[in-house]
Amino acid sequence: MFVRMLWGALTRRGNRHAMIALTVALGACVATSMLSVMFDVGDKVNQELKSYGANIVVRPQGSAVLEDLYGTDSTMGQSSYLRENELGKIKTIFWTYNILDFTPLLPVTVTDDSDDHVTVTGTWFDHHLALETGESVTTGLDKLRGWWSLEGQWVGDDDPNGAVIGSRYASVRHVSIGDTIHVRRNGEPIALVVRGIFTSGDEADEQIYVPLAIAQNLLGQPGVVSSVEVSALTTPDNDLARKAAKNPNSLSVTERETWYCTAYVSSIAYQIEEVMTDSVARPVRQVAESEGTILEKTQLLMVLVTVLALVASALAIANLVTANVMERSSEIGLMKAVGARGRSIIALFLTEIVVVGLVGGLVGYAAGLGVAQLIGLMVFRSSIAFAPVVAALVAVLVALVVLGASIPAIRYLLRLNAAEVLHGR
Repeated sequence: MFVRMLWGALTRRGNRHAMIALTVALGACVATSMLSVMFDVGDKVNQELKSYGANIVVRPQGSAVLEDLYGTDSTMGQSSYLRENELGKIKTIFWTYNILDFTPLLPVTVTDDSDDHVTVTGTWFDHHLALETGESVTTGLDKLRGWWSLEGQWVGDDDPNGAVIGSRYASVRHVSIGDTIHVRRNGEPIALVVRGIFTSGDEADEQIYVPLAIAQNLLGQPGVVSSVEVSALTTPDNDLARKAAKNPNSLSVTERETWYCTAYVSSIAYQIEEVMTDSVARPVRQVAESEGTILEKTQLLMVLVTVLALVASALAIANLVTANVMERSSEIGLMKAVGARGRSIIALFLTEIVVVGLVGGLVGYAAGLGVAQLIGLMVFRSSIAFAPVVAALVAVLVALVVLGASIPAIRYLLRLNAAEVLHGR
């Protein structure tokens, strides 16, 4: 009898139930798409931010100490350097796959054709590096400075006299692509051919960038670098990460294992120090903190959108269900008159609404997965990973919304007097 009455209720009021199912589907669609993106947005946001520079800088221990003590530019009159032949070790740490790009820098002050002092920075542009593990990696400035606007082309690392120059330097000295610049250090001139002109928007626009070997020759110290900029995918800092950043030795054994095996920027920097001789790896705090802040605000926005969508769905469902109960007042009164108890009538209506909500939830979940992929392709130019936890969350949220929205209708149903309804009052 229960099943027959349920089937009759579902088939007789198809339009009303279709509206309820559609409302549930819209709420489930928004919740699914927002939650799917939220669970995958961390790596997406980090990937986007990594195109705007490094978040870890590695320097020689001596230079880092001087800069911390006196606030001086550690590259001026630098006496200690990192070893170029150790740079490949950066890709051998525990978080090797989180290291996206890295490049060495070796700034040298020289005199140019105008007898002005200018900084020539040696670096890797598109460097192919063989690792001790037998793997290889291609990295360099062209990837780490992806936001630079370049006219012309990057210099090859094996180019004996190529250079790229900043737009401000080129404008002041009227230098164009293909021109030759003569620079001197300690009286030894070197001719540099301009391969490209870049615009960075910062002080680099006044500098010259050359292959690392040229800067080492100007300095007279082969095989050295002043610093290394590293771009790594990281996890936003929490209390544990901030505690470890102050003093890793203050951590307990359990805390240290958790911190070491989590991709915090301080953990990755610490592991880089372990593999490079006399080095200090420091997070670029402004970049690292910005990543965490942007990620938290993005996730909060998605949670708010989800909550608002579900609240709107709950209000709409409450109105539709209550209207449905009011339209069926005579039917409910007759059921009470023939002896049906309140709990039986409530069970019938709740089962009816749950079935309708289940259909709407499944349709909304499927549509939400499609919307999530559309958001991923339009905003991040990549697909959104499927997260099984989203299905469970959406199921719980839809159930809470449907049942919660049914409460006003149930209260109305319980207050309904069979005699009054049957007499048309």
